[in-house]
Amino acid sequence: MNFSLRPSTDADLDWLLELRADVLRDDLERHGLYDPVRVRRWMSDAFVAANTQIIHVAGADAGCITVRHETDARWIEHFYLPTSLHGQGIGTGALADVLARPDARPFRLMVLQGSPAIRLYERHGFVPHDQDEHDVWMTRPAVLD
Repeated sequence: MNFSLRPSTDADLDWLLELRADVLRDDLERHGLYDPVRVRRWMSDAFVAANTQIIHVAGADAGCITVRHETDARWIEHFYLPTSLHGQGIGTGALADVLARPDARPFRLMVLQGSPAIRLYERHGFVPHDQDEHDVWMTRPAVLD
């Protein structure tokens, strides 16, 4: 399925908070961590529109992906796509677009233990480098050209 990425604006935040709460609910409940206020607050407190791109599908905003730039790494955060759009190549395409951007810094991310997203990240070269009872931290080497 075709998709495009557009820059986010501050006006996107409210629907992004609802998207996050919906997409993460099952995984967070499985871990006993779902809190309807906290799931929204974490993204709200960290949201920077300039770091976030909106995934646009079939004429509508459908998901998002955020890349936070640190001195030693680029962190993929807030990568959400409704379950109804999984398995159609949209997430794969959006992630591939972000990963193809040349930079000397590696990519890093954190994902919930047992999340199906782990398989997507592994297909794109991410490997686990740490974990705890709830989270897995993954990294991928930099792409230089």
